[in-house]
Amino acid sequence: MDAFTSSFDSQSRNIWSYDTLKNFRQISPIVQAHLKQVYLTLCCALIASAVGAYLHILWNIGGYLTTFACLGTIIWLLSTPPCEEQKRVSLLMASAVFEGASIGPLIDLAIQIDPSVLVASFVGTALAFACFSGAAMLARRREYLYLGGLLSSGLLVFVGYMIVDTQDIIEKAHLGDLDYVKHALTLFTDFVAVFVRILIIMLKNSAEKSEKKKKMRD
Repeated sequence: MDAFTSSFDSQSRNIWSYDTLKNFRQISPIVQAHLKQVYLTLCCALIASAVGAYLHILWNIGGYLTTFACLGTIIWLLSTPPCEEQKRVSLLMASAVFEGASIGPLIDLAIQIDPSVLVASFVGTALAFACFSGAAMLARRREYLYLGGLLSSGLLVFVGYMIVDTQDIIEKAHLGDLDYVKHALTLFTDFVAVFVRILIIMLKNSAEKSEKKKKMRD
């Protein structure tokens, strides 16, 4: 899934440059309104993803089928004209549900091993995004958006694409691209990718600590 999302975002990232990242022009009210709509849609997608993960825990539906269903709905969304807004939003929510079900097995494993790891992973990922959300709604200059992400998040390695994609979305909005559904999809794939990576790392650390404790007892 990560390989697909990486290739999906490759075209938009190819047009990004260091000059784009350091472009600190003022964010116009139209772009600020667009960012609010993007982040609101992102929040809805995350809720839908949580529902998908919960459905897996209940009925064990996550797997290859839901992964292919997620890919299919994303392709369908991208091939749907922007004028069909309601349909595209519905497809985004459907893809989020399928994505949540697809990572359901990992979430289920985390719950069985240590539920606090799951909570910490989500909070860490959410904080990395919250800095951009708050800056997008309050700041009038893009430099605050960029610096806010650096200062409020310690996960610089993981949030690199968040910075790039957020700057890219702002730049496209300035150029007239106000496709909030597609932009929310981009940030959603970033969020899930970061969350999964953080969760795996924390699960490994938790397992190593458990093994050390067992050895000490023996």
